Amino acid sequence: MEGRAFPAARRLGVGLAAASLLFTVACSGSGGEEASGVSNESPTVELTIVPADGETEVAPNTPVTVTASIGTIEEVTVTQTPAAPEDADASASPEAAETEEAEEAGAGEVDEITGTLNEDGTEWVSDWTLTPGSTVTVVATGKSPEGETAEFTSTFTTLEATPGHRLEVQSNFPVSGDVVGVGMPVIINFDLPVENKAAVEAALEVVSEKPTQGAWNWFGDQTVVFRTEEYWEPYQKVTVNMHLAGVQAAEGVYGIENHQLTFEVGRSQISEVDSETHRMVVTRDGEQIKDFPISTGNATTRAYTTTSGTHLTMEKYQHLVMDSATVGIPPGHPDYYKLDVNYAVRFSNSGEFTHAAPWNGSLGQANLSHGCVNMSTADAQWFYENSYMGDPLVVTGTDRELEVDNGWGYWQRSWEEWLANSTLGEADRTDEPGSPGSPHRSVGEQAEAAE
Repeated sequence: MEGRAFPAARRLGVGLAAASLLFTVACSGSGGEEASGVSNESPTVELTIVPADGETEVAPNTPVTVTASIGTIEEVTVTQTPAAPEDADASASPEAAETEEAEEAGAGEVDEITGTLNEDGTEWVSDWTLTPGSTVTVVATGKSPEGETAEFTSTFTTLEATPGHRLEVQSNFPVSGDVVGVGMPVIINFDLPVENKAAVEAALEVVSEKPTQGAWNWFGDQTVVFRTEEYWEPYQKVTVNMHLAGVQAAEGVYGIENHQLTFEVGRSQISEVDSETHRMVVTRDGEQIKDFPISTGNATTRAYTTTSGTHLTMEKYQHLVMDSATVGIPPGHPDYYKLDVNYAVRFSNSGEFTHAAPWNGSLGQANLSHGCVNMSTADAQWFYENSYMGDPLVVTGTDRELEVDNGWGYWQRSWEEWLANSTLGEADRTDEPGSPGSPHRSVGEQAEAAE
């Protein structure tokens, strides 16, 4: 079988001593040494950085804060140096080093620790969490009321994430470089259960070229899905910044790496299948381009009834063996079947595909399939060749409703229901930086909020 997937600001209290750094304007005598020690003059700039200089094993989800008690904050930069892995090979090849440098360059944007400065310039708080097991240097520049500037520094280390307690991305859909349909969600699967869902949601930043809003929903403890209020506008780039390094996913469990996903939304193609008229109509960018005769499920059993609702195309196969045992009808059962089909496009997880069915002589006249959408070979080939992952496929006319978690049935929830099922309960604007909520939130704080 030849298989082919589609191109595929809340602040935490910190139990750490503050690093209070004072700057005193000092003059030098002609040819003399710089003044040192404590001056009798009042400081003209006073900034405090938390975590304090010299602190060790700071929780990675601790926010970096800079406050000005005298003067204002002009600039803050945060630099992180992760500890070298214990199994690092010092004799790695130059080619491997170049690859690593290229990956680091590509991850630079999502790894940057940005921050938010309040209106009067007296408090700066980091937007994202810190990488576990890193040496962190914070350099803050303050400005006195008289216009003089001074620089302050705090260097500290963060707690390492221990083996077995490191949250990582196991898979995601789409992947970088994919061109997808306008209904495409962002699906992230984690390797460990997430208890602190609010913090993880807040660490996921979605940015699109054309403004919209969306929200995340969880399906179990390891899968989170972003869906927009309406379909994506076509012909645009979408970037997902996963600021996961340092997020506390569960008690003692921290994310260890940031990721950036970039994909393209292509043309708008929406297909409508009417099981009563036995037709499938395809509309592209608002204009009807195809009208196919089809045959849907015979509805003699629930398993053989095509699901009605808004589906998304998920993957496609030029050739596929369809075995009813995969949907709970084993060999020996009266309804068992095993078929070789061509040009199959999946639109659910309950065994539903569009595919060529040259044996079906009732296309456009009757529903005779086991639940799939039967098509002529030429029509099935066209649909196979012209489908993107995430194209909406809307089925009407049957009494079996598509479940929200059957394949990618996420559009089965109204926007109000989708937003209500978000842990944060707030829409995320994709044309604005950041995300709702705080990635600094601890497991304890989420538990308190849930009470």
